[in-house]
Amino acid sequence: MKEMSKKQMADAEKRHRNGDGNPLGANSEIARKLKQYYDELVSDHVPDRFAQLLSQLEQAEPAQKKD
Repeated sequence: MKEMSKKQMADAEKRHRNGDGNPLGANSEIARKLKQYYDELVSDHVPDRFAQLLSQLEQAEPAQKKD
């Protein structure tokens, strides 16, 4: 593996402190895509039938705990 010179390391540290560098490096595109996918998933509408089933489940849980 290629070693970085002191000047290269100092330059990289300076870019990182200034916000110019990308701390994720090559993984930044993967991270961006995962965030985009998560944001879309969270914003999706929950079907009415699924919401009804969740509500029924929540109502049944306190009754189960009393038994």
